[in-house]
Amino acid sequence: MKVSGNTILITGGTSGIGEELAKRFLTLGNTVIVTGRDAAKLDRLKKEQPALHTIQSDASDPTAIEALYETVTRRFPKLNVLINNAGIMRKINLQDNSGDLKDIGLEIETNLLGVIRMVKQFLPHLKQQSEAGIVNVTSGLAFSPFPISPVYSASKAGLHSFTQSLRVQLKNTRIKVFELAPPAVETPLANAFDASDTKGGPPMMKVDKLVDHAIKGIRRDQLQIMPGFSRVLNLLGRALPKLAVRMASAPVDAMLAQTKS
Repeated sequence: MKVSGNTILITGGTSGIGEELAKRFLTLGNTVIVTGRDAAKLDRLKKEQPALHTIQSDASDPTAIEALYETVTRRFPKLNVLINNAGIMRKINLQDNSGDLKDIGLEIETNLLGVIRMVKQFLPHLKQQSEAGIVNVTSGLAFSPFPISPVYSASKAGLHSFTQSLRVQLKNTRIKVFELAPPAVETPLANAFDASDTKGGPPMMKVDKLVDHAIKGIRRDQLQIMPGFSRVLNLLGRALPKLAVRMASAPVDAMLAQTKS
């Protein structure tokens, strides 16, 4: 798929992977729209990158998605690429009695349902374009979980499955469906974890390197893009699933020890 001359909407574009994708696609000659929940972050990004278009929106809110669709398709009728990047990741102790049943599902609402709703809402518009693409940002943890982040891992596994089904359902359309499955990347998403939580794991990938892989994969029509350690997790999750989970379980042992004390 061409990586220039597009009109691209990126959710969660005010930091990390989303922000780097936005900047890179802008330099490649695309019209780029980014969304985010934080108005201050959107203002900061707009000042740094005046050519970017910014819209405040919450990817977990169905009403906000409907309003976003009306705004974007009116202002940018040539929209032909949707990048579902917005996501949250938390360290969660399921034996901790604090929190409530709504809070426990935040990752599902944003990372999985948010993407499904965005696709459902924007699909009729994308089908009208001569060439279109959907990029769903999953994770290497879609293939083998990080047990200290059980809901995040489940949301990304669900999104991986949804993306496969979406690709099959759209096989007779002009829409290409990509999955970008990053490994651990140096972004604010990692701030939820202590150094001990990731000790012994693979080094985190630089965000610019991750985006290099993403751009190259999209240009080559590589529908499943698995940079770095994500490819290892994919292989381990299929060939040695018990070993893969055990390798990622040490942070849970420490968390449970603290719970007992």
